[in-house]
Amino acid sequence: MVKYIVQITESALADMSEIESYISQQLGNPIAAAGQYDRIAQEILSLEELPARFGIPNFGPCEELQLHRLLIDNYSVFYLIEKNRVIVTDVLYSASDLEKRLFDRH
Repeated sequence: MVKYIVQITESALADMSEIESYISQQLGNPIAAAGQYDRIAQEILSLEELPARFGIPNFGPCEELQLHRLLIDNYSVFYLIEKNRVIVTDVLYSASDLEKRLFDRH
């Protein structure tokens, strides 16, 4: 089976840190924060195999940029597939205005 190289952009890492910080500080649950961070990281790393198994949403810049979407709990991970690489660009809270947030970033 073909293995892809998974790269996480600085922006996506910052998103993950913000999620962890929010859960830890605002919600007062550092254990849940660490667990959520780990679940997101593990699922992102699973993209090394069959990354195209997750589709491209039909909103915002997803179609234009060919951004795939992986759902993890209440979060959406957006990524590109380029040759033998998966590039994770964004990790966003799914209940937020994803289309606007993606337009603002891309």
